[in-house]
Amino acid sequence: MRWSGTIAATASGSVGGCTFSRNRSGQYVRRRALPVNPGSTLQQVMTAALSSLVGRWSSVLTQTQRDAWDLWADNTPQSGAFGAYNMTGQNAYIAMNSPRMQIASAVIDAAPSVYAGAALTPPVLTIADDSANTVVFSFTNTDVWATAVGGFLLAYVGRPQNPGVSFYKGPYRLTGFISGAVVPPTSPSPALGSPYPIAIGQRIFMQFRALQADGRISTTTRSAILAVA
Repeated sequence: MRWSGTIAATASGSVGGCTFSRNRSGQYVRRRALPVNPGSTLQQVMTAALSSLVGRWSSVLTQTQRDAWDLWADNTPQSGAFGAYNMTGQNAYIAMNSPRMQIASAVIDAAPSVYAGAALTPPVLTIADDSANTVVFSFTNTDVWATAVGGFLLAYVGRPQNPGVSFYKGPYRLTGFISGAVVPPTSPSPALGSPYPIAIGQRIFMQFRALQADGRISTTTRSAILAVA
């Protein structure tokens, strides 16, 4: 995570279980850990996707395309816990395309020409069904992602929590997606199978991200509901 020093202005290296460093977004600290071979299928898929996109950036994109991604990143500040910062063009390319690879959609090599993220009206989780182990959510089908081929709404489900839990950070797993079209999809969503078993009375959290046809992605929005039979 990014951090702002109080005792030390800058720090570099490892102390105990923490590693301190710096990049173009500022100082950051992360847990010191030895690399391990990811065990789950999902981890392996995402690791392969990231590796593929890094290689594609270097060997497939032209310099003109890379310059366009750098320009988009320079003109589109991101918001973080410590204020605004800018990604690199490569960061932006990977961030926009890794969700597309997760749903087996085509990679977009051309940088967007609009300097902003994708728009998303927050979807609302409406049903968490214990008996069918499914979730249903409503969405706004006039959002840009819903009105064009190549737009998507990705839906993720978190691990069920006790009913008194009001905030859940993660982890979340992809449970499905809605595709945009010339004739927009109809809300609410079809029932989507939960990757986690649902029990009556548990609080179920979902998070959502929109992908627009030009590659831009939205910020993450969340919704929660108590499971029913």
